[in-house]
Amino acid sequence: MHLPRRVACTGLIGAVHARRRATAPVLAASRALSDGKPITIKSPDEVKSYPATVKVYTRTGDKGTSALFTGERRPKDDAVFEALGTTDELSSLLGLAAAHLEGTAAGGLAPRLEVVQCLLQDVGSNVATPPGAASQAKIERTRFDPDGRHCARLEEWIDELSVGLPVHRSFILPSGGAAAATLHVARTVCRRAERALVPLQPDIDRAAFVFVNRLSDFLFVAARWTAMKQGATEKIYVHHKGRSTDHDQD
Repeated sequence: MHLPRRVACTGLIGAVHARRRATAPVLAASRALSDGKPITIKSPDEVKSYPATVKVYTRTGDKGTSALFTGERRPKDDAVFEALGTTDELSSLLGLAAAHLEGTAAGGLAPRLEVVQCLLQDVGSNVATPPGAASQAKIERTRFDPDGRHCARLEEWIDELSVGLPVHRSFILPSGGAAAATLHVARTVCRRAERALVPLQPDIDRAAFVFVNRLSDFLFVAARWTAMKQGATEKIYVHHKGRSTDHDQD
């Protein structure tokens, strides 16, 4: 049995469009960080599961190609799928970071990471809809952040989380506990996602590229904020001439 085109086009892109079709009217759940600012996210109860008779596998990619949202098939090593795979990898790391945040003093960050995961799905939809091969309806449907509010919200979050962070005059090494270190890994994958989007800029919304660029800044600050809230120590770079440890004596 074949999935509908929107579901089969790729796991990343198909999931977001399947969710849009299946989502019931919003039953919002408000969560907040310590400052009391609400973040509205959708309840998992809103999203219906696929019927048991619908299979996840389609066999349509067994020859090394996959479909865009436009229906066009391209090799799986195409630049579009490189970008989609990298944003998917980034989203997975954000899920891991959120798991490390559960039950900690920095747990209030998790809802924001979930918002970002959803927006990365929307970035993926935009990437998977090259305007030259898409109908105007699909272009409009997958347009990303035309008013710039998502990027502006990231900047607000960055400014908010930066308050009170320790000032370092040296490079900060990825550290600060499991959650913070995972956010640092996510930051580096975000930078890779940004590089993957560079050759696609003529075919994607500028706001999608700007969002991913700003996201890496947010993840850096979020990692530092998490370490601070959890009382973990951040390690900083020390030039080899200034280090004095047992390992440096080898």
